[in-house]
Amino acid sequence: MDDAAIESIVFICREVYVYKIPPLKKNEGHRAQDWGDLAEPLWKGRLRIIETSDTSPAIMMLEDATTVFAKTSYDPARPSVEAVLDSSRYFVVRVEDAGKKAYIGMGFVERSESFDFNVALQDYTKRWKARVNPPSPTEAETPSPHVPTGPKKDYSLKDGQTFSISIPGRTSKTIPKTDAGLSSFDLLGGSGNIASSATSNAASGGGAFPLLPPPPIAPKRR
Repeated sequence: MDDAAIESIVFICREVYVYKIPPLKKNEGHRAQDWGDLAEPLWKGRLRIIETSDTSPAIMMLEDATTVFAKTSYDPARPSVEAVLDSSRYFVVRVEDAGKKAYIGMGFVERSESFDFNVALQDYTKRWKARVNPPSPTEAETPSPHVPTGPKKDYSLKDGQTFSISIPGRTSKTIPKTDAGLSSFDLLGGSGNIASSATSNAASGGGAFPLLPPPPIAPKRR
């Protein structure tokens, strides 16, 4: 079987704009508004990002029907794409060829295209990191610490068992016992004699929940 790396296209945009950009000012980011008339690009054509199945960086290609305008690698360990500060549709791309390095501006016609471009680079970065640092077999077989271990507990009611709900402020009858002789429980976390103790507290004047009177009705104006 051929062990050559398999190439796949992870992103394609039919039309992008390329601009000549001024040198970056010290301690400031790039701004598309400094590139001159954005309606007059230096070049326009197609953008493709090609990914290989090995750990080699992806390739970004700016091309038209006949020629390749520029080609550069995208290494997640040293990204060659930077977003500008004043727009979500424009980026600065570092182009390297034969030891030479240059920076060009790149713009998308639609914001949805620039969004898909960002997502494609993020997804590729995740896959590249997984290939460079694959999980060890021990880590892959280790269960998640958030998943409880051991047999599951059975909380279903058995034959003859009952439960009751104790509502504060209301009296409750004596909770029946089960056939096994165990008293049932209420869903508020107390034992079966909470309702009767709450009733005795209400009779003695302490610990009960008094019912608030309704608000007074305003008199009608004549």
